Amino acid sequence: MAARTVSRCFTITTRRYSSKPDKNIAFLGLGNMGGFMAANLVKKGFNVRGYDPSKEALTAAAKDGVSSATSIAAAVEGVDVVVSILPSNKVVLDAYLGDDGVVKHAPKGTLLIDSSTVDPNVPKQIFPVANDSGVAFIDAPVSGGVMGAQNATLAFMVGGRKEDFDRSVPMLKAMGAKQYHCGDSGAGQVAKLSNNMLMGITGMATAECMNMGIKMGLDPQVLLDVLNNSSARSWSTEVYCPVPGLVPTAPSSRDYENGFKNELMVKDLELASGMALGIRSPIPLGAVATQLYRIVQSRGYGQKDFSFIYQLLKNEKK
Repeated sequence: MAARTVSRCFTITTRRYSSKPDKNIAFLGLGNMGGFMAANLVKKGFNVRGYDPSKEALTAAAKDGVSSATSIAAAVEGVDVVVSILPSNKVVLDAYLGDDGVVKHAPKGTLLIDSSTVDPNVPKQIFPVANDSGVAFIDAPVSGGVMGAQNATLAFMVGGRKEDFDRSVPMLKAMGAKQYHCGDSGAGQVAKLSNNMLMGITGMATAECMNMGIKMGLDPQVLLDVLNNSSARSWSTEVYCPVPGLVPTAPSSRDYENGFKNELMVKDLELASGMALGIRSPIPLGAVATQLYRIVQSRGYGQKDFSFIYQLLKNEKK
């Protein structure tokens, strides 16, 4: 095992892993996203042991072939890989660095893959501790939402060592369609937060302009067709139109349910805003978007898809 010293005040260890394929996986966080992701790993022949504080989530995952563990420590015992998707900075840090956490209990040589969306400093805190403990760690947040998780079409944005990314690819391919190595630890989070801020801005702009055109008397379908065949075309107009009934698969056409919750958009925009503040990068449009989605949440619609902002602008929801 060779080691090289770098300028970040810790030593990065380069490990040679067994050529034996990774088959045994612990999955932490079996909610709306994680449940489908774990099920897709099972479908691809991996042995998956799951942990979630929710008994309902464990029961649902068991129907898809995921065995249950009673704690994080029990879940990671004897595994080759740990995958997690968790809700916040604190939960991720506790799950990985706590006394009952992954780093303390995972076998030497285990690959740790965290797909949570968190502050880029979180993986930067975990990486050196994991490295010193003899395990590999990458941050691998996802884009694609619940539908992408269900259909195994997620895009993974990965930060960490290239050799660890290469090792993760078979698992990432089982859960998604695209995998990008974005750079060192934390780079995956930077890419994810940049993507979600742009998604929030374009979603807000699409809702604003659709509302304006419709209020001026344009037929909604005609307006959408014009936008989708003009320079304003975007994912928000083609796939995620905020006006109900125009795109049957969009959350707006199912009462803004089963999409990307407005409260999660607020969380990601706040993380992106904090990242921008730290490097003094101006985000005037991001700041406006953050405030508008906060208003939606303050009016009690945090559980609705973030495209519900159209209804706020339409001024029909009090």
